[in-house]
Amino acid sequence: MSSKHDILNALKSAAIAPQSMPVIDISPRIDDLIGQFETSLNTVAGTLHREGGLAKLQAQVDEHIAQGMQIISMVDGVKGNREVTDTAHQLRDIDYAVIPGDLGVAENGAIWVNNKNLGHRVTPFICENLFLVLKASTIVANMHQAASRITLESGEFGTFIAGPSKTADIEQALVVGAHGACSLNVYLV
Repeated sequence: MSSKHDILNALKSAAIAPQSMPVIDISPRIDDLIGQFETSLNTVAGTLHREGGLAKLQAQVDEHIAQGMQIISMVDGVKGNREVTDTAHQLRDIDYAVIPGDLGVAENGAIWVNNKNLGHRVTPFICENLFLVLKASTIVANMHQAASRITLESGEFGTFIAGPSKTADIEQALVVGAHGACSLNVYLV
């Protein structure tokens, strides 16, 4: 018998029996979900815009377009100056992307996005800055509730976005926008 088989047999004999997942029965805090969401979003360097909805967002987009910025919008009711491209590589010069969020999580400020609404799945990561549009009614208390509401069909992509991209090196120097969007603004509708 080879050493490979010896190792695999040793692993099999040391394996523990499968265990069922524990039942997590913790009542979520459901008072002021939007306030909790805003606090969590601020903690992860994002900004929530509670008032003005799509009109306020369109005004912000128009201001950026007047400054020569390139903006792609995947949200009905918000018009950018760039269309969805044939390939994701053509998005390399996008300054702002406007995309819809499917679900917000109050406990951590995360927003679930699905590739059905992105044009290209790289859109929220390749842009310099990100505008997310989120229905206030889709904010849930915690990740347990979020996970129970998320579905992905075969071949679909989805991800939670919590603030702009961030990284900290071993010196604990926080860098925002190191490998993705430099800012995240969430507009409630």
